[in-house]
Amino acid sequence: MDQQEIQEINDAEWNDPTNWRWGVYNSPRDARVWVSKPIPWMGWTLNFAHRAAWVWLFALIAPAIVVAIVGVVVAAG
Repeated sequence: MDQQEIQEINDAEWNDPTNWRWGVYNSPRDARVWVSKPIPWMGWTLNFAHRAAWVWLFALIAPAIVVAIVGVVVAAG
C-alpha cells in the first residue's frame, strides 16, 4: 500500500461520523495516532483505537498526578 492509498483511507476514516463519539476519535483503520479535530482551531486529538494513544494519554497526565501527590505529601508532612 503506498502513501497515497494510506492518506485516502485516513481521510475517509476521519470524515466518517461514526468514528467520532462525544468528540473522541476511534478508528482502527486510520494509521495516525494524532489527528486534527473536526474544528481545526480546536487543535488535535488522539486516535484511541491505537495503543500508542493510551501511552500518550498516560504520558501527558502522569506528571500532573505526580505533582498533585507530591503536593499532598509535602503539605501533610
